[in-house]
Amino acid sequence: MTDDTSHERPGSLLVVGTGIQASGQLTIEARNAIQQADKLLYLVVEPVAATYLEGLNSNAESLADLYAEDSDRAVTYLSMAERILHHVRLGLDVCVAFYGHPCVFVLPSRIAVERARDEGFSARILPGISAEDCLFADLGLDPSTAGCQSYEATDFLVFRRRFNTTSPLVLWQVGIVGDLGFRPGGYGTQGLQVLTEYLLEQYGRTHRVVIYEASLYPIFPPRIEMVALAELPFARPTPISTLYVPPADVAEMDGEMLHRLGLRAEQIMQLQLGKDLRHIVVESRL
Repeated sequence: MTDDTSHERPGSLLVVGTGIQASGQLTIEARNAIQQADKLLYLVVEPVAATYLEGLNSNAESLADLYAEDSDRAVTYLSMAERILHHVRLGLDVCVAFYGHPCVFVLPSRIAVERARDEGFSARILPGISAEDCLFADLGLDPSTAGCQSYEATDFLVFRRRFNTTSPLVLWQVGIVGDLGFRPGGYGTQGLQVLTEYLLEQYGRTHRVVIYEASLYPIFPPRIEMVALAELPFARPTPISTLYVPPADVAEMDGEMLHRLGLRAEQIMQLQLGKDLRHIVVESRL
């Protein structure tokens, strides 16, 4: 593997996800792509994953140095995309590995792929395991039973996204809500307070919610901390915390729609059994 600029063939771009635990959740397809690439660029959240990726490809380089304190994250992501494209333009087969799923809260991957295609390069994205996939598994949730509403926390507030209290609500990045910068020294809680006040209007002070963080290492359990909604600002969510808000109300079946579909209420209730069992699973882990 070499960073030779004399390639006559055009470069290519392949974006992969490492999963949350890189050594165990990396797919075979993604691993092969990493090993075969002329150049590996990566962005992960902990050093063990970085060491693992560097062991798979000796021509590996982290994108983490592009983060700057107090800088706008959008500017940082554009810089990452440009560095990725630099190596593609050199004629290299470039693989970029991102923590989790490469299209879930990974803006530079989408920017780089779109620009690469616009410039005539081959560019693809392979799926990976996201934090939400881990949340479904660790909390025993099945989005087919009552649906699932999933939003980035700041987006959820700024656009006043419509949501339904009869379906589970998943809010990403609650630990940095309202802050668009990069602050390794820590984030404030003002945005979290605003989010809490907004949710209290629909769910009430005593509604129980879960602060969730997928485990980064097989030997450690995930963070599954259930708190009353009113206590959320004092629970200290981190930048990687996801908030799970269970339904507060029961949805009513539409009799006319049942008739049009040729279904009976009993059939639907049988499918909803998993919804009730799911909450027992969550409670039993706390």
